[in-house]
Amino acid sequence: MFSQREQFKPFESRIWLSSPTMHGPELEYVKEAYETNWMSTVGANINEAERLACEKIGCKYAVALSAGTAALHMAVKLAGVKPGDRVFCSDMTFDATVNPVVYEGGIPVFIDTEYDTWNMDPAALEKAFELYPNVKVVVTAHLYGTPGKIDEIRSICARHGALLIEDAAESLGATYKGRQTGTFGDVSAISFNGNKIITGSSGGMLLTDDKEEAEKVRKWSTQARENAPWYQHEELGYNYRMSNVIAGIVRGQFGFLEEHIAQKKAIYERYRDGLKDLPVKMNPFDAENSEPNFWLSCLLIEEEAMCRQVRGECDVLYKPEPGKSCPTEILETLAQYNAEGRPIWKPMHMQPIYRMNGFVTREGSGRAKTNAYIAGGVKGTDGRPLDVGMNIFQRGLCLPSDNKMTVEQQDTVIEIIKRCFD
Repeated sequence: MFSQREQFKPFESRIWLSSPTMHGPELEYVKEAYETNWMSTVGANINEAERLACEKIGCKYAVALSAGTAALHMAVKLAGVKPGDRVFCSDMTFDATVNPVVYEGGIPVFIDTEYDTWNMDPAALEKAFELYPNVKVVVTAHLYGTPGKIDEIRSICARHGALLIEDAAESLGATYKGRQTGTFGDVSAISFNGNKIITGSSGGMLLTDDKEEAEKVRKWSTQARENAPWYQHEELGYNYRMSNVIAGIVRGQFGFLEEHIAQKKAIYERYRDGLKDLPVKMNPFDAENSEPNFWLSCLLIEEEAMCRQVRGECDVLYKPEPGKSCPTEILETLAQYNAEGRPIWKPMHMQPIYRMNGFVTREGSGRAKTNAYIAGGVKGTDGRPLDVGMNIFQRGLCLPSDNKMTVEQQDTVIEIIKRCFD
């Protein structure tokens, strides 16, 4: 690591990974909710936010909920997952993709990642159906705003009679073959969490083309009240509906989605160009078929350029080496200069809570070799690491990607990263 005395002063204001960007109309819609006293789970903001989502994404129905996680939970419930049912899930993702399966008593089986988009590997999914032929639900996520190989995944699901739940929480505004993510699943979910491409500070939506499914979710998300003059309940309900106040922020943000995407894309391209001489790669995407929303710009260090790094459950050690670096060194150095980055999502099959669950690679079950895995240590028949998600986690990191970061600030971040390889 290099000396701070020889380099840059810390940024006066923190450079965030990805923070909310407000524009003005959001406050007007929140004020409207306040002045009209529609502060709860009905109101014009909710109706308009749902309409805008349908218009932008191209689905028939959107149900505004308290979080993307709530939307995924309702999707799992709609899919009919019962206690003991196995469900195939993306492995390298945030646990909100997976936890709703467990809410309904299901058992997640994790499908390994592919290098082309860092999303669910269709070859591993096909192998999983050979191992677990009775599975009828698949949950796939689009990581960091990059569409996965969704046509292949849909085709595999169709051949095996499985429903597809699409977690588009990170990919709002991204397209695959000209079609918006959030329209490929039998049911899909998006998120308006505080760090997403547009935000409501919280909130999410379930997306569907089925009117009956949308009506079910609206009922379930308001405690499953029956149409009676008193509080009548015949099935389990949830307090999941979005408030009209939050919906006002979402409503105001939708008009700036394309602007945010353009800003995020510019950040990605500046990193790509500025770091091109280093032994690193940016998070990949299929340029021929997809256009990400570039929510987060990520870096993958070449294996031969990795200094030694060992991670425990909650801590990490590394040994600096000339000409090499690792995610921990880069992240710690950025933090010294008041810039926020993060590790890549730790794969679900590595998480203590899910360590006993099934895990399938493109060559079959990965669990037999779990204890032997180190980055690059176990190879498949193609000579590449067998556990792709673990390998990306070991070598990857998320860079500061805030769309309020100036070009000059990003140039400084790029120089800091370069010096980590000195």
